[in-house]
Amino acid sequence: MKKRKERIDRGIKVRSEDIFALCSWREMLYLSSPRLLPIVGLFVLSFVLSLYWQKVLLSVSVIALLAISWDLLAQSGMVSLGQALFFGMGAYLAAIMNHYWGWSPFLTIPMATIFGGLFCTVLLLPVLRLRGIYFAMVTLILPIMLVRVIEATRIFGGTEGISGLTPLPSRWFELYIIIVALLAAFFGFRRLMGSDFGLVLKGINDNDRSVMNAGINIYWFKAQALFIAGSAGAFAGAFMTHVYMFVGMPVFALDYSILPIAAAIVGGAGTFAGAMFGAFLLVPLSEILRGLGGLRIVFYGLFLVVFIVALPEGIFHYIQRKYNQFERWVEVEK
Repeated sequence: MKKRKERIDRGIKVRSEDIFALCSWREMLYLSSPRLLPIVGLFVLSFVLSLYWQKVLLSVSVIALLAISWDLLAQSGMVSLGQALFFGMGAYLAAIMNHYWGWSPFLTIPMATIFGGLFCTVLLLPVLRLRGIYFAMVTLILPIMLVRVIEATRIFGGTEGISGLTPLPSRWFELYIIIVALLAAFFGFRRLMGSDFGLVLKGINDNDRSVMNAGINIYWFKAQALFIAGSAGAFAGAFMTHVYMFVGMPVFALDYSILPIAAAIVGGAGTFAGAMFGAFLLVPLSEILRGLGGLRIVFYGLFLVVFIVALPEGIFHYIQRKYNQFERWVEVEK
């Protein structure tokens, strides 16, 4: 007798998908648990981790912030290979305001966030009409060009960078400010993409010509999405500048472009939660493999290949499907 595996949506998922009809506290817990888990988990981790792993958690949160900003652009039809542009712009602006103008970090970080996003948007405005690989190549080239300009002109410390910047009040303040910022961006971006504004952005990603034919200025919407994503990346750069009390050309390194993309792809692009989950998986893995020396890259690359081949949809999509469905074996009708 032949059997096949049947997947069925759980009743609570079916009822709560649109009309939100809940019948018990168990169903409320079923829906709220995936949303409460990252909030509770992050704050619990900050207490139980050692000082070294707290620093790793800091780096993880920064990469996660860059990853969800990349995901926002990807869902808007703009595939970026230059998250380092946003990160580096915010980092240098915060350093300039603090070192040359003497501003406090409580002023430099928000100002660098806004103006970093604005400057990146202005830089990319002329190429918003490009799509696909053409837009991606421009975003990849810009941070490399800025590095060479700083090196050739020796502005802002040149290859030496700017050091001696004002630190943040304490390591606990550093940890909690980036956790709160990450959670605010995560839930804010999810709510944004669920609104009418996000619906237009998704339409641009699916078929921008149809959206244009509806009389909507897609370049204005793309510019707004670019500013929002750029501001998130600029905040990450400005924040890390005051954590390290230094800024230099490494803030435009490819690591800040490639690692967020890898996190989003492994975790599951198009969900924000997947990008965030991927960052919390890949960055600690990189630290764990650090003791292997040169073999670290081999094992790291092998891990990426295995996950991409085995779960091309992303880890989060797989977990989400398993959470919302149950499977059973049924007989095949003859």
